[in-house]
Amino acid sequence: MTSDDDGGSTRGDHGRVAGAVITVSDRCARGEAEDRSGPLAAALLAEAGVSAEVVVVPDGVDSVRRAIRRALAAGARVVLTTGGTGIGPRDLTPEGTGPLLVRELPGLADAIRARGAATVPAAVLSRGLAGITPGAGGEALVVNAPGSPGGVRDSVAVLAPLVHHILDQLGGGAHEPS
Repeated sequence: MTSDDDGGSTRGDHGRVAGAVITVSDRCARGEAEDRSGPLAAALLAEAGVSAEVVVVPDGVDSVRRAIRRALAAGARVVLTTGGTGIGPRDLTPEGTGPLLVRELPGLADAIRARGAATVPAAVLSRGLAGITPGAGGEALVVNAPGSPGGVRDSVAVLAPLVHHILDQLGGGAHEPS
């Protein structure tokens, strides 16, 4: 990976931004269910210019935190988690993510919830976070998406038009004119 003149975005093959998708699911980690949200997230991110491998980890604060740290150490500039954002007792993705963030982006998380709530009222129950954290490739964007394919679609639909601007801003780029 190299650092281009695009505001410091770490780029991998073919000029893509280095990313990671982390599926957080006890059932998927045990092989009891197929991960449908992770591969979908990686495919949608690829359309937005982010190249991401998918890893599956069990629910839990420590497993989420370790997976995000591994992705950041590998140079990911965009990390999208799927799952573990609800209100169930094992839904601890925000608790694993929060301490890693140096700056939260509540508007991004709120926009994801709002988009989902337009068709699924329970989307407002997602506790997903979005924010900035340091990483080996420079500051990185971390976003918690719901674990459903619909939640992933909503999350990436909100994120995709912003991701390159966010990374440019992290690299010191100028604000877009209003």
